[in-house]
Amino acid sequence: MRLRSSVVAPSALLLVLSACAGGESAPVFHSIGTGGTGGIYYPLGGALASRLSAADSTGRYTAEVTGGSVENVNRVVAGQIDLGFTLAISAYEAYHGGLDGAQPAADLRVVAPLYPNVVHVLVAGGSGIETVADFAGRRVSVGSAGSGTEQTARQILEAHGLTYDDVSVQYLSFSESAAALRDGALDAAILSVGFPAAAVLEATTAGGVALLPLAGEGRDALLESHPYYDTGSIPGGAYPGVDAAVETVAMNNWIVARADLGAHVVEHLLTILRADRDGLAQVHEMARQIDLTRLARAPIPLHPAAEGFAPGG
Repeated sequence: MRLRSSVVAPSALLLVLSACAGGESAPVFHSIGTGGTGGIYYPLGGALASRLSAADSTGRYTAEVTGGSVENVNRVVAGQIDLGFTLAISAYEAYHGGLDGAQPAADLRVVAPLYPNVVHVLVAGGSGIETVADFAGRRVSVGSAGSGTEQTARQILEAHGLTYDDVSVQYLSFSESAAALRDGALDAAILSVGFPAAAVLEATTAGGVALLPLAGEGRDALLESHPYYDTGSIPGGAYPGVDAAVETVAMNNWIVARADLGAHVVEHLLTILRADRDGLAQVHEMARQIDLTRLARAPIPLHPAAEGFAPGG
């Protein structure tokens, strides 16, 4: 990374300032890659940054707005940020095969679990769509380009015998997808997000937009091909018009870092997630679903400092 004497980036990785007055070392700045301001990653990341800054007398932490999972993983690997929020799919693909043509990220590590995402498949009223296989020739939002949701959407389509060539792909954010479904500019959307999601509430409250189950052979093919998915469901009552549970698939979110991240950072982070879930839940209800026992099922190796927090550690 090149440093220019005329510009100092406040979120640069491990930016060490010169000694401050009195002979005490200035704090080290750490950055946390989150997501867009309308999602769950950003407010939760901001809450963790403030708590980490309070807990770690040697550091200051900042949550950054980013494009989400894939960008966060790439920037962690490149040493541009210290911690990154990501879906399991992005961490797994980066570690095992590389993202965007890059080499496998052998130094990437899981440092903490977050909440699970469940796949929401939304279809417009009157579209006649009954399964994902019916998406052929339709206008389908697959999430923001390069996001974890887009990776998920691509795999869901493939599990149902479709590729991007078979649909009219729209790269829309969650809120843009909800508005387009409501306005009739979109036939379907695939969202990977915790529930209840604001964009899904907006779409279903407007009327005419329905949640489509992910079940049967397509879901079975997805689960068989990709080890980071689990079966899941969206409970009845989670959204307007959803009276019974909707079958789908789920995938956990994680916080990742490089293997050389300081152990004290990881230990502070995991201690906060273990001890202050109620406080974090005041920022977003999904924080209640954070479970440190999931460290035993991480999609890639754990950071050494996280191993002691895993079951049996």
